[in-house]
Amino acid sequence: MTRCGLFAALAFAGVCAIGSAFAHAYPQTATPAAGSTVQAAPHAVSIVFDDELEPKFSGIQVLNAKGARVDDGHAVVVPGNPRQMSVGLKALAAGTYKVMWHATDTDTHRTKGSYSFIVKP
Repeated sequence: MTRCGLFAALAFAGVCAIGSAFAHAYPQTATPAAGSTVQAAPHAVSIVFDDELEPKFSGIQVLNAKGARVDDGHAVVVPGNPRQMSVGLKALAAGTYKVMWHATDTDTHRTKGSYSFIVKP
């Protein structure tokens, strides 16, 4: 490999390393989906992220329209899938629900967000 080629390869590797060093965990999919209307009340909320999560520093809360929690308080990173987090739900009536999540990836970068879904039997 020429000196110029070696320099280019090292520069590319450095850029890739920097990009991964600044990674953050963001949702890729959610069930129920953001903004969705579901006919049957779900028993859990599940979110799949684009990076592995630190279980002790990640969580999900689900609130009803009055601001009361309707999740079971036990959000977990799914065993065998460190990119997925879920929380069980109490029995849900028809209405709008807000999902609030916070995620800390394995590089200790923290992200948070929220979305809503509607139960309309």
